[in-house]
Amino acid sequence: MVDVVDRSTRSRMMSGIRSKNTSPELKLRRALHRLGFRYRLHRRDLPGTPDIVLPKWKAIVEVQGCFWHRHTGCALAAEPDDPTGRWAAKFKANVERDARNRLQLEKLGWRTLLVWECAMRSRGAENVAARVAWWLRNGRRDDEISHKT
Repeated sequence: MVDVVDRSTRSRMMSGIRSKNTSPELKLRRALHRLGFRYRLHRRDLPGTPDIVLPKWKAIVEVQGCFWHRHTGCALAAEPDDPTGRWAAKFKANVERDARNRLQLEKLGWRTLLVWECAMRSRGAENVAARVAWWLRNGRRDDEISHKT
């Protein structure tokens, strides 16, 4: 299927999609701050420039969009019409990069928690922040929070 908008319109639409300071990320950061957690943002010296870095806990929280990062089994990760295969290649590269960054962080001794966008929508920021706090305090290794967990 051919794109329904012209190239310049599509380019303008895509340029409006943020990679940092997304709405789910901001909501989670505010909720964590209210719980007393202090963190650093988007540290460039760490693989993947993680969203939320909690040095005291040697932990990282990544807030990922279900569509762009291909959350398996999530309705928000719908497949776009893609006869050329460009989307599939883009999604595959995103997933591979995420896995590579997570592995590098683990090798550096960081614990990582993946918070999916659908969890923020279905559970709310306060509930997700409480789950993050529990994860931090219990010293769990890599984990994720989604609408299913």
